[in-house]
Amino acid sequence: MNIETKEQFLQRMMAQEKPVCPHCNTEMSIWEVPPINYSDGLGWGAPYLFVCFNDNCSLYKQGWENIEENFGHRASYRCMCYIGTDKFECMPVFSPIGGSGQVIDDQVLLQQEILKENIKKGFSILADCYVNKDGVTAMRLLMDPAEPERVRLKAAQMLGDIGTLEAIDPVRNARFGNELVQKEVENAIKNIHERNFTRECPFCAEIIKKQAKICKHCKQDVAGK
Repeated sequence: MNIETKEQFLQRMMAQEKPVCPHCNTEMSIWEVPPINYSDGLGWGAPYLFVCFNDNCSLYKQGWENIEENFGHRASYRCMCYIGTDKFECMPVFSPIGGSGQVIDDQVLLQQEILKENIKKGFSILADCYVNKDGVTAMRLLMDPAEPERVRLKAAQMLGDIGTLEAIDPVRNARFGNELVQKEVENAIKNIHERNFTRECPFCAEIIKKQAKICKHCKQDVAGK
């Protein structure tokens, strides 16, 4: 059974037309559920919901008075809906801004779409790099901090498969500012050495044959080191 990730769930939600609140006919917003239990304590049942945040919604406006009269609390309701259903429910809020911090606005969605397209573009370039054994372009993507993390991780992995010995020094001396990318770069260097039966001299750091006993660069004894 495939388990849907939070990112995949959001993408599926974004592809769906947003429902309209039955109380005010306003398009509902995508809302990220908070890390707290709800209702019976079993959780929200989904990482994102559709919620109406129209302050003029009749449910929200009347909710303040209804809850005050019946329960003696200062609270109201927002209309919410689960993806893929036409069942609308009430979500309690305890201030006019309650829950608004988790609204996924259009700008955020746009940024996520741009990121998605950049990842797709980067993976396409890397696929060509693998076919053509183009380690130079793969290294360019790896070294570019503007590239998405997933693209840089894939570029590092690919460099280990197709990169030449000349790629080692540039990536060895670079700082990537990302622990995962840095780890993949170290693995890539290791893989390049394994493919070429080489290693780095422990004294001068120049590349030498794996079985070398004397470094041809600094003349130090490297046997067993």
